[in-house]
Amino acid sequence: MGIMRGITIGSHYPVASLLHRLDPRTKILSSLFFMVALLWAANPVQIALIALFSAVAVALSRLPLPLLFGGLMPLRYIVILTVLLHSLMTTGGSIVFSWWRITVWQTGVATGFLMSLRLVLMVLTTSLLTLTTSPIVLTDGLERLMGIFQPLGFPAHEVALMITMALRFVPTLLDEGDKLAKAQMARGVNFDRGNLFVRLRAMIPLLVPLFIGAFRRADDLALAMQARCYNGGVGRGHFRELHFGAGDIAVVVISALFLIAVILVGGK
Repeated sequence: MGIMRGITIGSHYPVASLLHRLDPRTKILSSLFFMVALLWAANPVQIALIALFSAVAVALSRLPLPLLFGGLMPLRYIVILTVLLHSLMTTGGSIVFSWWRITVWQTGVATGFLMSLRLVLMVLTTSLLTLTTSPIVLTDGLERLMGIFQPLGFPAHEVALMITMALRFVPTLLDEGDKLAKAQMARGVNFDRGNLFVRLRAMIPLLVPLFIGAFRRADDLALAMQARCYNGGVGRGHFRELHFGAGDIAVVVISALFLIAVILVGGK
């Protein structure tokens, strides 16, 4: 169960880098452009272009590579399953392997690897956003961006707060789950023994207290916010004002041009 310690989504790693200094709205918009490019990508050239863009972002973040790639380790089972399913269910091209009723096609293998790479790049982008932006600053950025919909009655502050709180408590829940797993293993529970159903059954003593603790933490947080007279975004000021500088404009323009380049390369 130590696998849960590798997940980096929701964590913040402060370091002096260009990505850390950017306005949170810049990073959110660039991440959105990147996600759209990932969803649009359908061929190896587009995926390679996106991977190159991700490598540049990782280099500019100056984050430790073990931290970033360690956060991708929990995806290894999903990646393996994705490749296997596409290899067995997607037909086309030449036959790579055939035995009895099992046939693996070249198109299926290629599609499986492309889909897995898209998933890895998506998680990497989300990790970069949260690792380079503190939760408070991320909340301000989300609120400012969604503020344009407030005249339509959209609760920008409340939605931004919920999203950021959800990301903020991901590491806390994972750490609590890891502690509960170690406590269960100290009592003789083995999460790695038996078939799939046996392992799922062994997870029940872990999930029940984890969900109970999550609900208790949410209730305590709600009481703490009420005790501090929290009333939403009405009349709320900001301790730190956000400034959209020339560097932020340049990054947003480059990200938009990158999205256009991915679309043009795909020929759609």
